[in-house]
Amino acid sequence: MTARLEDMLDELEMVVGEQIGCSPWITVTQKDIDAFAEVTRDPDPMHVDPQWCAEHGPFPTTVAFGFLTMSLITHMSHTAREWPAGVYALNLGFDRLRFIAPVPVGSRIRGRFRLEDASLREDGSIRTVTAVEVEIEGHDRLALAGSWLGVFYPPAAQAKLVA
Repeated sequence: MTARLEDMLDELEMVVGEQIGCSPWITVTQKDIDAFAEVTRDPDPMHVDPQWCAEHGPFPTTVAFGFLTMSLITHMSHTAREWPAGVYALNLGFDRLRFIAPVPVGSRIRGRFRLEDASLREDGSIRTVTAVEVEIEGHDRLALAGSWLGVFYPPAAQAKLVA
């Protein structure tokens, strides 16, 4: 790791191999699940019909879509810690993502983030690999785990962004 990259990570208060932060708990409501079903055009009864679940489902109650849980990761990362002013982060997706356990309606979840790797790019931005774990309160198993790719753009690197 170069001295320049170490200095930039110091400014972001990030150290490779260490936790970046942990978000507050978020309650996943049926209203959240229904809204997600509506916008994704996926009215699967396992997610949106509590009566169907009680009578026929693999779970006794509705469960959140795995992709709903995944989509909350950005919000959780924003609330896991305070980020330095002027730095912009870009989501590049996931190298690996696994849905491990279902999230029953009414459950509380939170995200834990650990910086796995960082590299300085030619434009002055920092490419990151962040380990993400979404916990379900009171459960032994995670809701999901993944390796999230991103780029942090300090103010100087932002001038070089091209859409």
